[in-house]
Amino acid sequence: MITRIWQAWTTPEQADTYDNLLTATIFPAIRAKKISGLKTMELLRRSTDQEDEFVVIFRFTDLASIHQMAGPDAERAFVPDMARKVLMRFEDRARHFDLRFVSSPTTEMADAR
Repeated sequence: MITRIWQAWTTPEQADTYDNLLTATIFPAIRAKKISGLKTMELLRRSTDQEDEFVVIFRFTDLASIHQMAGPDAERAFVPDMARKVLMRFEDRARHFDLRFVSSPTTEMADAR
């Protein structure tokens, strides 16, 4: 399992707009691509007085699935123009990590390798 992590920042005034854009438009559009190896999409948000930070986490089964979403350059950030209009800044590159371990209170500990 590969975890793709990417971050972006917006003003507090634009934060709800971006949050809604991700959850109501961008994530459903990605899901509509029916990428077989895309397992989960997560959105984290942290607010301060000056800015709101967003962390987007996708989990994929393999690199080929990431290429289906991102194209030939797997680390290229996918930032549609509508999102760029409300963001103050964002990472140009996503980071990928091999998921090594998962634990949950309701299941036995599992090695993700």
